[in-house]
Order: sequence, then C-alpha cells, then structure tokens
Amino acid sequence: MLEATCELKEQMRSLKISETAKALDDFLLKAQAKDLSYQQFLSELVSYELLKREERQREKWLKWAAFPEYSTLDKFNLAEQQSLSKKQFQHLRELLWVEQVYNLLLLGPPGVGKTHLAIGLGIDAIDRGYKVSFIQMDTLINLFKTQEISRNSRTRLKRIISSDLVIIDDLMFMAMDRNEANMFFQLINKLYGQASIIITSNKGPEDWGELLGDPAITTAILDRIIHKSEVIHLSGDSYRIKHRETIFGSI
Repeated sequence: MLEATCELKEQMRSLKISETAKALDDFLLKAQAKDLSYQQFLSELVSYELLKREERQREKWLKWAAFPEYSTLDKFNLAEQQSLSKKQFQHLRELLWVEQVYNLLLLGPPGVGKTHLAIGLGIDAIDRGYKVSFIQMDTLINLFKTQEISRNSRTRLKRIISSDLVIIDDLMFMAMDRNEANMFFQLINKLYGQASIIITSNKGPEDWGELLGDPAITTAILDRIIHKSEVIHLSGDSYRIKHRETIFGSI
C-alpha cells in the first residue's frame, strides 16, 4: 500500500499536481475515516489543487506588482479622509472602473493616503484576477533611461504594458527632459484604452507642464489620461506626521 501511494505521488508530481501530492496522505486518511465516495474524494483533491494554484498565482502577481508595502484598504482609515465618502470608497472597491478602463487621479498633499489608497486598490484588483503594476515616477524614468542596455528594465516595462492596472506614484517627483517626456507619452499611449491607470500626485494636471516641459507632449498625455477618468482630491493633515512615533514615548 505504501509503495502504491509513493508511486501515485510521483505520478501526480509528473502531472504538476505537486501541492495535492504533498497532502495525499491526509486526504487518504480523511477518505477512510469519513467513508467518502470516489466522487467525493476526487472532488476534494481537485478543489484543493485549484485552491493552491490560485494562491500561487496570487503570490506571483503580488510579486509582479512590486508594491513597496502591503497596504490593504481594510487598514485605510476613511474617518480621517473627509474628502472621500464611504459610498465613493465602496464604489472604488467594486472595481467596475477597471473593467470599463477608467483612470484615477489621486491628488493631494503628502501624507494624506494617496499611495495607500492606490496600493489597496491594486491589491483588491489582484484578488479579482487583474494584473497590476506599481511603479514610482523616478523608477519609471530610470527604466526609460536604461531599457536599451538592461534586460531587467525591458522586462519591467513589458510587464507594465501588459498589465490591466498600472499605478504611477508621485508624478511630480522629478522633472523630465524632452526625450524622457516623449517616452512617457509612448507608454501612456500604449496603455490608452487597454489598461486603467492610477496616478498619484501632489499637483493637479494644470501643473504637469512643469514636469513634462513640452506643451505638445503634455497636452497629448493629458488628453489620453483624462478622457475617461475620475479625479479625487484627498485632503487633511499628513497621516505620517499626525501618527509619528517618538523616542520619548509617554514621558
């Protein structure tokens, strides 16, 4: 019996049913204890394998997304963000806007939760089966500069282009030269109509010309981003300053 079970495990691994192979002993004991029918036993095996594959796929997509931290929306303190209602918040979490390929512009001063909200929506999107990419603006510019000489940069850009949701964080972080602005336009143009984009920025679109420099490129980028978009202005005091940690504790 033991030899037959070992052989079955090897066959399952050959068929790439490795997770179920690891748990086969437990499933056999359970089947005997509960006197499961062949169909019930097979159903539990298949369900378990599917669950494990979904978990592996989620882990893969989370790694692919490259979030700087794991910040879910369950930890987003909506009570401290008066400019976003509970109804609007729930509407965002429904992700119909991703299905309809809408963009989000999350605007506001530093520390009001723009990045947390963007990452949380990205995690929700992964849980719904969407491919997500997160990238900060300075990193994106570096990818543009190095894509001709770096395979990693080319791979990262390909992943961004193939995503269903692309999050670009801190748009006004640093200015671009004309060549970089043109490459940014090319990226936005490839994503246009194919993927939803979330952009976080501490300045509104009317000020993006300072970053992009060229008026024609700025107009072309704004035309594609704002065509189908929702602009959300976040306000309030900086969460990081309000909840800062101190070395003195309660002294």
